[in-house]
Amino acid sequence: MNTFNESDMGWENVEGTRVVLRKDGTALVEKLDGRDFDFEDGWRLSGTGTWQLTDDDGGQVVRLALTARTRVESRSPATATETSAPEPPSTYAWSFYVDRDQHDELKLFFFYGDPGIGNTYVMTREMGS
Repeated sequence: MNTFNESDMGWENVEGTRVVLRKDGTALVEKLDGRDFDFEDGWRLSGTGTWQLTDDDGGQVVRLALTARTRVESRSPATATETSAPEPPSTYAWSFYVDRDQHDELKLFFFYGDPGIGNTYVMTREMGS
């Protein structure tokens, strides 16, 4: 069974996002979108940070904190041209819920957009990770 803290773990999604959770508690973030309503601002952050695995009432949660932003990208050209778009944050925090898919493989997810709709942003283990 796959568990956390065995070794460095890479996670990815179809949008080209990549997160590496290192066993020393540091993290590498590439092109990660915002959660909840921040997702609608269209920015994608890259950089380094920290992570920890916590337990709450709903199960295990990976708390990921971007502490040093190295790059900002835009998810779509439309959001980049809006003058009302807020400045992307220089630090940011995500809470990924830990779950298993139908094949009993670990996955991480957070909610994006309107929380009432329940859209999920899912990260799966990288092949060979």
